[in-house]
Amino acid sequence: MTSPFDQHFSRDNTCSVKFEARKAVFGREDVIPVWIADMDFAAPEAVTRALTERAAHPAYGYTLFPESLFRSMTDWFLERHGWEIQRDWIVMAPGVVPSLHAACMAYAAPGEGVIVQPPVYPPFFTAVRLSGRVVIENPLVCDDASGHYRMDFEHLEACAARPDAKLLILCSPHNPVGRIWSEQELKTILDIARRHGLTIISDEIHCDLAFTDKPRHRVLATLAGPDDALVTAIAPSKSFNIPGLGLSALVVPDREQRNAIKAVFDSMHLPQCNPFSVVGFEAGYRHGASWLDELMAYLQANRDYVVEAVNTRLPGIRTRAPDGTYLMWLDCRSLGLNDAALKRFFVEDAGVGLSPGISFGEQGSGFMRLNIGCPRAVLAEVLRRIEAALPGNR
Repeated sequence: MTSPFDQHFSRDNTCSVKFEARKAVFGREDVIPVWIADMDFAAPEAVTRALTERAAHPAYGYTLFPESLFRSMTDWFLERHGWEIQRDWIVMAPGVVPSLHAACMAYAAPGEGVIVQPPVYPPFFTAVRLSGRVVIENPLVCDDASGHYRMDFEHLEACAARPDAKLLILCSPHNPVGRIWSEQELKTILDIARRHGLTIISDEIHCDLAFTDKPRHRVLATLAGPDDALVTAIAPSKSFNIPGLGLSALVVPDREQRNAIKAVFDSMHLPQCNPFSVVGFEAGYRHGASWLDELMAYLQANRDYVVEAVNTRLPGIRTRAPDGTYLMWLDCRSLGLNDAALKRFFVEDAGVGLSPGISFGEQGSGFMRLNIGCPRAVLAEVLRRIEAALPGNR
């Protein structure tokens, strides 16, 4: 049966970064874009309907956050994740990436250290550096035989013990390697943070995108104690494909920490509430559950299709099924290309635009990130082009 996610529709003339920045990013406009992390699917009908109804009112003035928005979020996380969020813990924010910058400024002084775990989403690095803080790298460890990533806890302990280390930015689920951290791994992180007085900001923007055949995502805050220094960043943007609406939330149980990050936002007069982001945020959490369940079934089939195709048809490239997210991590090291040549191969020879692994830190050298949040037919063409471009097939 045809899935609504098989529907292909043009995103031309929508100012889409994914499509209309192709010339700037890849040097040509005809690559198939499977890079930046938004999906080529229509948002849930309930979200579109809510936006349309709000647009029908011709006044778009300064807007408050209604209590119904907070209830939609707390209800969602209680039902989907077993996490009971208190209303006064919530700080609205203009996106997770601005929140990372604000956390660096709130919880570490200029020149102090922030721990990141590469290969990891590039703004983790820039949030630290652009705020005048120092990156402390605790690289993930990859089993080259299986492609499985794990944390190096012995090294993390040493990083946390540094006198200048003040903050850990955790990516959970992890972008780009797709790990959902186990309960024991999360407990170990909390133990290390407690021993060394470390604040954790847990970026859980992909928390709803866990595959049913993999471990269940556990929100770190559900394992934390009342004295743990923990900030959780959440948003409906990945769950319901609405990242352009630019609204997220921070959950900060500790009042002092909550006031510290609110002070950073206040110093920049942020966030300014957008009437459309408000209704989209609430509609997703209030009415998007069945759409999300259908999406995850489709993405899981996409994931399995890509794993089989890459590992059987693309010699020199391999991958493994991620636990979550719609992002796949392709190990291209056996092609024997440096990172510049690897990007040229995909762009110029294959005509596809992926995210270079090197942008996620030096540990991503030789890898590429593939966005599978698109119709199956698009993925089939991406894989066909890569296969045709491989040495021996040209």
